[in-house]
This record gives sequence, structure tokens and C-alpha cells, in this order.
Amino acid sequence: MAIPLRAVPHPVPPAGLRRNGPGLALAATGVATAWCLHRLLPAVPMLTLAVLLGVTAGQLPGLRVLVTGPAKAGLALAARRLMRAGIVLLGLRLGLRDVLGLGWATVLMVLAVVAATFFGTCWLGRRLGLPGDQPLLIATGYSICGASAIGAVGQATGSDEEDIATSCALVTLCGTLAIAVLPLLQGPLGLDAGEFGRWVGAGVHDVGQVVATAQTAGPVALREAVLVKLLRVAMLAPLVAGVAVAVARRPGRAAGTARPPLLPLFVLGFLAMVVLNSTGAVPSVVLGWAGHAQELLLAAALFALGSAVRLGALARTGGRVALLGLASWVLIAGAAYGGVLLTG
Repeated sequence: MAIPLRAVPHPVPPAGLRRNGPGLALAATGVATAWCLHRLLPAVPMLTLAVLLGVTAGQLPGLRVLVTGPAKAGLALAARRLMRAGIVLLGLRLGLRDVLGLGWATVLMVLAVVAATFFGTCWLGRRLGLPGDQPLLIATGYSICGASAIGAVGQATGSDEEDIATSCALVTLCGTLAIAVLPLLQGPLGLDAGEFGRWVGAGVHDVGQVVATAQTAGPVALREAVLVKLLRVAMLAPLVAGVAVAVARRPGRAAGTARPPLLPLFVLGFLAMVVLNSTGAVPSVVLGWAGHAQELLLAAALFALGSAVRLGALARTGGRVALLGLASWVLIAGAAYGGVLLTG
């Protein structure tokens, strides 16, 4: 007697995986490509390459269908959740002892440069009539730590993803140009290695771009640049808290609208990692792996944000955005140079 064969049911992937899997896979592919290109071009930071690859993916006809269709949900998840995780791990790069070892004069100089750049860029962006949160986001990126800071403030304020992506693209472009331009100015400006490092740390946006720029002047410049840069990164938490308070008090805010938290959870995680690293209890091997994980997470998030850039929309405000980017770049470079001379 023949035994009837039963159809073996195929395992069905969870709904979350079906929804987010294509986008996360595309982001992972972008990160792998950025890593390979960084190995070929060590002078270009991997995070910069990730943004550029994301922008490219969002414009190519074949990939644009994927980015705006099946991969959209996963890319949005990467831009939000992976960005937050990367910012938390960024705290392990900071140690309170190292930052305070710079001296109070340098600490006050960095605070002044950050404040001048942030408020000056916000004011000019509003005067130029840039839409949405673009002035705020661009000001944050230039004054603190590039695309990572833009992502943090954008998460805290619920900014439009296109505003975040446009701001990331602008700050990445200017930071990349700094790698080539600033070393050429060291001699004409009369800066020794330590002064050049402090200028780069106070005036260049992303941590990777700071390293790529400062290493051209040697190890002393590199050390000074990284310490000053990490001090700027430490300004991220109070800035996000201040922005959250300002957003809650906006005149046009609806009465029933949820108020953003004073300190979002991922910023509290960032501060916790700073405190943990300051104890000296974290083994160096763990810090090394955390650094790699942080870079990969931020690269995936920045690829996802880059894929949301629409060059057509950017072109409509391109002149004003480019003018703001150039003005902010000159502002932070000039303020940092003056600060280095005053504290030298």
C-alpha cells in the first residue's frame, strides 16, 4: 500500500527579517566595499567612503529601485539603530584623564570654537533660508564630529531623513577636502607639529578625517589632534541635551506632541562608556574590538543615510547649502587657528 507523501513545509523567515533583511544586506555590502577601498586608499577614511558609496547607490537607476523599494525599511533601520549603537561605542574612545590632561586653556579654547561654529552656522543657515533642520544639523556636524553628531542630533529631534542625509553629505565633502588642504597650510601659517595637530583636532569634522590630516605632520601632531578632537566629541552629550530642550520649546509645537527626552538613551549609553573607559578597567583588546565594531556600525548607518540623498532635491538648494558649508568651514578653521595661537 502506497504511503502518501506529505509536503514538507519550508521555513518561513520572521517578518522582521523579511522586511529589513534586504536593506541590512545592502548596507553590509556597502560597508565591505568601503573597507576594501579604504585598504586600497588608506588616506581616505572608511566612513567617508561609506557615505559616498551610499550616495552613489541612491542615484544609480538599478540600485535606486532597490533602495526605494525592498531595501528601504532595512536601510532606515540601519540609519537609526546602528547609528545609535555606534555612537554609544564611540564613548570608549574617550577618557576623562586624557581630556583634562590637555589643560584648561585648551579645554576653554575648544568650547569657544564649538560655540562660535555652532551658533554662527545656525544663524547663517537661517539667513540663507535653508529648509527644515538643515542649519541645525550642518552646524552640529561642523562643530562636533561630522556625520556621527548629525545622526545623534537628528535622532533626538526627529529630523527629516533627507535633511540628515544632505547635511551628512556636505560635512563629509568638506572634511574630505580638509585632508588635502590643511597640510598645505601648515608652513604658510607657521605652525609647528603640536600646534598643527591642535588646529586639525579643533577644526576638522570626523575623527577619521582628523587622523588622516594630522598624520601628515608626524606622531606629535597626531596625538595632539586626536586628544583635541575627542574633547570636541565629549561636547556631543550636552549639545544633544540642549537641542532637545530647544525643540521642546519651539513655538509651533503642538500641545499633544511627545516631548523628546532631555538625554536620549543612546546618549546616556555614550556617557556610560566614557565613564567606564575612564576607570581603566576595560582591557585594551576589548577597546580595540569595540573600536572596530564602532567603525563598522557607523559605516553601515552612514551608507544608509547616504542612500537617502536625492541629488535633484539637493540641487534646488545646492548653492545655499554649498555657501553655508564653505562659510562654516572658514569659520571653524579661523576660530581654531586663533584659539591655537592664543593658547600656544
